[in-house]
Order: sequence, then C-alpha cells, then structure tokens
Amino acid sequence: MTDLVTRAAPAREEPSAGTSAPALVGRIPVLDLSPVVEGGRRPAKAVLGETFLISATVFREGHGKLGANVLLRDPDGRPGPWLPMRELAPGTDRWGVEVAATGTGHWSYTVEAWSDPVSSWLDRAEIKLPAGQDVELTLEEGALLLERVAAGVPRGSARSTVLNAVAALRDHRHAALTRLAAALLPGVTAVLERYPLRELVTSSATLPLQVERRRALYGSWYEFFPRSEGATLEPPSLPGTGQEGPTRSGTFRTAAQRLPAIAAMGFDVLYLPPVHPIGLAYRKGPNNTLTPGPEDVGSPWAIGSPEGGHDAIHPDLGTIEDFDAFVARATELGLEIALDFALQASPDHPWVDKHPEWFSHRIDGTIAYAENPPKKYQDIYPINFDQDFDGLVEETLRLLRHWMGHGVRIFRVDNPHTKPVHFWEKVIGEINRTDPDVVFLAEAFTRPAMLRTLAKIGFQQSYTYFTWRDSKQELTEYLTELTEETGAYLRPNFFVSTPDILPRSLQGQGLSAFAVRAVLAATLSPSYGVYAGFELGENAPLDDGEEYLDSEKYQLRPRDWTRTDTLAPLLTTLNRLRREHPALQELRNLSFLPTDNDRIIAYTKRTGADQVIVVVNLDPTGVQEATVTLPGVVGPLSVHCELSGGDHRWQHRNYVRLDPEQGPAHILTVRQED
Repeated sequence: MTDLVTRAAPAREEPSAGTSAPALVGRIPVLDLSPVVEGGRRPAKAVLGETFLISATVFREGHGKLGANVLLRDPDGRPGPWLPMRELAPGTDRWGVEVAATGTGHWSYTVEAWSDPVSSWLDRAEIKLPAGQDVELTLEEGALLLERVAAGVPRGSARSTVLNAVAALRDHRHAALTRLAAALLPGVTAVLERYPLRELVTSSATLPLQVERRRALYGSWYEFFPRSEGATLEPPSLPGTGQEGPTRSGTFRTAAQRLPAIAAMGFDVLYLPPVHPIGLAYRKGPNNTLTPGPEDVGSPWAIGSPEGGHDAIHPDLGTIEDFDAFVARATELGLEIALDFALQASPDHPWVDKHPEWFSHRIDGTIAYAENPPKKYQDIYPINFDQDFDGLVEETLRLLRHWMGHGVRIFRVDNPHTKPVHFWEKVIGEINRTDPDVVFLAEAFTRPAMLRTLAKIGFQQSYTYFTWRDSKQELTEYLTELTEETGAYLRPNFFVSTPDILPRSLQGQGLSAFAVRAVLAATLSPSYGVYAGFELGENAPLDDGEEYLDSEKYQLRPRDWTRTDTLAPLLTTLNRLRREHPALQELRNLSFLPTDNDRIIAYTKRTGADQVIVVVNLDPTGVQEATVTLPGVVGPLSVHCELSGGDHRWQHRNYVRLDPEQGPAHILTVRQED
C-alpha cells in the first residue's frame, strides 16, 4: 500500500511584490501542535513511562473523512509504530493521542494527517444505498478500495477477512444492504484500524521531546540540616541562671541515625543545605543578627573559610569519608541525596584571594556584599558572571562533577534567578550531555518570566508559588496554569515550607493547618517537599514577616523526635499512596471537580485505570460541608477512603462533611468493578 505524502511548507520571509506567498499549510492542515516549547526551538519534556497527550488541529475541505497519527522517533532517529489519533471532542477538529516514551534521551515526534477514502466511502454508502442511489456503482467503489487495503495487509487471516468482504460486496445474490454489512463486520473494522488506506498524507514539522529519568518529575523530598541532627546541649554557661549553654554540632555520623525514620515515612529524596566550611567574617548570629557570639555557627550559605570552599566539608560535620558513608547509608534505605549548590562566597572563601575578578567591587575598592533591600547579607559575596564567564563555567562544572563523584545526582540550585540564564544553560547542558540522569531543581521564587525561562533552558524542576496559593480560586487557577499552560516544560516541586519561608497560612496555626497543606502538596504535584520541623508544627514567625523565629539557618535546632503528636503518620500515608498510585505521580492528568462551597476544593487524577479523587477542607479550624459533582458519572463508583478506611458508593453528586478534628480531607481511590 503506497501513501501519497505531502509536507507542510516551512514559513519563509514575506514575498516581494508580484510573487505569490508560500504555503503555510500542507495538503491537509496540521496546526497548533502540542506539546511545543517556543515553536520547537526547545524540547517539550517528559519522563520515562509518563503518559502525556500529543494533540493538533486537523481538518480538511469538504465532507471527506480523514485520519491522523503520531510518529515517535527515538534518540537514534528510528521511527516507532504510528499511533492513531482521535478527535478529542466531536466537531472541534482537535485530535490527540496519549503516548509514553520507552527510553530516555532526545526524542522527536511528528503528526501525520491523511485522507481516509474508506471511511469517506462508507459515509456515502450508508446514505445512498438505503435511498437506492447508485447502488452497484457505490458497492463496486467499496470493493476496489478494500482490494487496495488487502494489498497492504500481510498474507494471512487478516487479508482473507478483507478479501471476503470484497467478495461479499460483489455478490449480486444478496440485497445491497446485506452486501454493505459485510464491510462493517468487526473483523473488517479491526483490520482497517490496523492497516488504514492513507491518501494525501501530510506531515507536520518534527518537534523535539526530551525524555528524562522519572526522578525529574516524581519524588517526595525531605530537607534537614545535618548539623542539627545529633546536636547536643552543653551545661549552662552560667550555673544557677537557668540559661542554656552553647550547643555542639551534629555530624554526618549522628545525622545518619535519623535516616531510618525519614525513610520509614516514605520519603525518597533527602535534601541537604550546604555542607561546606562557613566564613567567620560578618558571621550572622541568631535571627540574622549582626552580633554573633563566639559559639554561633553562622549560615551554611556563607560558604568558604580558610578550611576550604565549595568542594570541602565543614570540619564540624566530619570528613569526606564521613559524607560518603552518609550517602551510602541513605542509598541503602532508598533515599537519594540532593545537595544544595549555592554559587556565592563568604568574605573568607579562597576565591576572594585567588579570583577577585569573580566579584563586583564598589568605587572604594571593597567587594559588594549581597543585598535584597532592606535586607543585607554582609556575610555573602555574590558572583559577577560578566568578568570571567568561561572560568566560572569551568569551575562550576568541576565542583558539580566533584560531588557527582561522591554519589550526588540531584542538585537544588540556590537563587538561580540572580545569575545569568545563559550561564545555567551552558552548565546544565554540559552536565546532562555526559550525565543525563543528573537532576537540577531551581530554587527560584521570582517573576514568572524568569521562572519559566529557567525551566525551558534545562532545569528539571522548579520551586513555585504554591507556598502563597491558599484559596480554592487561587489553587485552581495556579494548578490550571501549571498543568496546561506550562506543563510541557516546567515541573513543579511543591515545598510546603522552607528554612527561608514560614507561610502566613501556617503561622500560629495548629497541626490541622499543616495537614491541609501537606495533603494539597502531596496530591496536586508529583514532586513535593517538607522541611524538618514541619511534622512538629513549628509555626512561630520572626516579627511580622515570613521568617522563622530562631531560624535554623543561623543556629542549631535539635528536635525532640520522640513526640507522638506529629504529622509523621499522615506523611507516611501520603507517601505510601503516592508510591502505590501512578495517578499521583503525574502532573498533566489533573481535573478539578465542582463544589458548592469555596472552602472545599475537589479534584481527580487519572492514569490508565488508576483514579484518585481528593476532597480537601481548606478551613483548618471549622467544619465544612459541600456537594461534590463528578462530571460524566452516571452509575455509582465504588471508592475507598484511604484516610478514614471507609468504603463508599459515589454518584454524580455527593455530599461531604469534613471536620478538621477528624481529618483534613478525603482521599478516595476508585475501585474497578468486576
């Protein structure tokens, strides 16, 4: 069977006067492909095994029928079997098919549209034959078309099925409608679906698709400071005063004792702030004060001292061998290590003497420290990337590969939006060229244009504005943006809080408020994270801002992990559900459900046969009731509530009542009927 192929002409410059404009579409228009990033200049993103929709607008002139398919090409350029598309909603001309790549690397896809002469004939025949119009001519047209189909079918039962239909169409012993019915038998239809007769095949442009390992999309993150884990209190420095004395830093060896509990909660990524030597010059004291005492430990982000820089371990934490043992223990427990990568330096960093050109200088000759007016960070020198760009790229690659050699394959990049975008494009491109499994998370609480561009140029994940989206309307609008508008390239990581940010929604609130945010983060986004102390409900702010009182950024915070009034059981359940349900491991499968109470939000996620329905009470202090509507549901669904343990039958409309004292949400898994 031979396809007649045409291709859409590429757009060209405007023609000069007296010439005709070039064609912008092919014989059959194939327009508005999705997913596409910057018109195909940059790849859309997916991960191994992720199901996502490829769609396009496809139509043709007149009443003739058409078909469409997607052709995926693997990183070696080899085409796979073409995947038939369907019209997503009748009359919209929008066609699509869900696909999943079978390997990582640089893939591509093409949409092909084609005239479907067999379907066009059937459409005419079902009108003409009952009316007695052109009966024999119409049946013979069908026979000839099916003969062409049979010529493209391998020898065997499938070809015989089509040829039997050809013979039936030409069998004058039977009535016309009986002969036509032979072409509509299920066996014939199945062969036509597998071996369609395609004419005027028109191909779209070929668009790039970057397929990465699954951790680039899905993961449950836990952040902690190793120096606080195992930190011990010294005797009071002033006996009889009741004042605590200084604390002694924990080490990688003491911090490793916390790893089994983190793994038991179901987390699979452990994120560490910087573990390097900390500068002494302008060291910050508790609550970011400028008057530290001799025992104050300083901020881990003030990197560098005479003991070393970004490739060194803080001596209080141990040695590089201790770090290796810590990574090995985490790996045994199923935890990947994510390491903070902060391109900045303390005034004591070796770079300051060896590479003064890497910093900006004031007119008085001093190096400019970091500022975010009115905040001042005298203990940190930002980098000037315009003085020695190539040298900084080389050093950054060296540092990343140093830690990669010690088992780190995930980097949480601190404030990437304060560095040139093309710097990260170069660095991430070089690392992923040789090590495509390395994942970079952009800690970029910044304007949308910068946040989105960082995702486009290579960052596999990004912090988001989820931290400040509290209401039903805010959450619905923002998640619609993330899943539809930017879902082709920006993968969110919903951290419920960070050492830098205690959201106002959690300040002064009890564990019920923390539970609400945990459920939302864990079920809305395939990647989410918590910062140690979240499960204990740490909620005291510094003054009127979003900083923690007694922030762990500036002091040690040993915690009482023997407490029983924690959210650890809820986090364990959430992480178990995320592991067990593929629907919770994807982003672009989210649909919001109507509710008649704005304090209750409901949504569903479905991947294949797996479906999860989530209903959350956004009011952490009061009972809320609502009716939740399941669009398109006619008969009852059998659902199981994973939080309460109850079994229910849900209909098109369903009454819910959520009491914060009994739990913040229903997480319903839909059970398949036998």
